[in-house]
Amino acid sequence: MTDLTPREIVSELDRFIIGQNDAKRAVAVALRNRWRRKQLDPALRDEVYPKNILMIGPTGVGKTEISRRLAKLAKAPFIKVEAT
Repeated sequence: MTDLTPREIVSELDRFIIGQNDAKRAVAVALRNRWRRKQLDPALRDEVYPKNILMIGPTGVGKTEISRRLAKLAKAPFIKVEAT
């Protein structure tokens, strides 16, 4: 992932996801912070804990699509697990 700002990440998500502004902002900040943590010196990196994201909500609100788009943006694998 390049050093995209949260605003740039949200802008990219806006191309594909309509609405869900709070969710897009939250995941953009989390993704940016994870990238920033990777840039830290390894000794300091152990002091900064990453925050994970758990998306919950009804079917069809965009959880999976936001996750897919973030993974693509971060050049990371995407694995979907169903849990009911």
